[in-house]
Amino acid sequence: MAAALAAAFGWATYYLFVLWNTPGTSPSAILFYPFAFGGAAYVAWAVAGGHGRLLAGLWRTPGAYLRTGLLIGAQLSILAATYLTGPVDASLLSLAGDVVVTPIFAALLFAGPRSTVRRPAVVAGLVLSLVGGTIAIVAGRRLAGVHGVAWAAVIVVPVAVGLYFLLSARAADGVPASAVVGQTIVGAAAGGLLVAPLLPGGWPGIAAVAPVALGLLAANGLISFFLSYALYFFALGRAGVVVPPMLMTAIPIFTLALSVLVLGERFPLLALAGIPIAVAGSVLALGASGPVSAEGWARPGA
Repeated sequence: MAAALAAAFGWATYYLFVLWNTPGTSPSAILFYPFAFGGAAYVAWAVAGGHGRLLAGLWRTPGAYLRTGLLIGAQLSILAATYLTGPVDASLLSLAGDVVVTPIFAALLFAGPRSTVRRPAVVAGLVLSLVGGTIAIVAGRRLAGVHGVAWAAVIVVPVAVGLYFLLSARAADGVPASAVVGQTIVGAAAGGLLVAPLLPGGWPGIAAVAPVALGLLAANGLISFFLSYALYFFALGRAGVVVPPMLMTAIPIFTLALSVLVLGERFPLLALAGIPIAVAGSVLALGASGPVSAEGWARPGA
């Protein structure tokens, strides 16, 4: 449990690092460098563990490119949502992807999870989590500043996050998670370079990063994209697939605490009340669900 909570805290610090680096550091650099440092750490870990060839071999599978694209899309959207709606709302959107979107897509695509998602307690938990997250986000009034195509970032966050973790969990069935996650993070670093010209700052913004900012981005990558993933999958191996995901509901709580204590942000009382509702719904849904068997993954939904 301690490892899972530490992973949740590590993922919550992502929003803090992003806002610490703004202004002064371009979004292209904020996207690229955490992937680059996290990916380098994963390659070193995979090679040390004898999984370097396995990580490299994953690039011969079509799913590797889909997972990498989803991770890039998810992180681009989370980065945009952090600027548009604030760190707490962005973490709630990401939580919706973990807790709500993932089981829905699992039920649509695979036969095994379908009966689990239909359980009344799971349905009630999903609804409660959506209601709580909606209350927190709407009451925070941050969505008033979202206009036009910017809404795409808000919508893409839960969908891309949910699909990425679903397909990564499927790929990690029988394959070391370090290889699966490492492959996507390395691929996302390369993708970050490819999409850099489309982001503010472009390639020059990646090249012109102050030493202090580069140190923060390195810490962000090592904490959020390497250590947190390693701790999370360690927790899965020790405690199973139910308790660690339940503890990920701590991410918006940690994000809220960091936003108030470190960034000095203030939130309406109604927005604060929505967070425990969303967390309670997540715990209910995840507590009522169980692990997905390998056979359940193997059967595509009709």
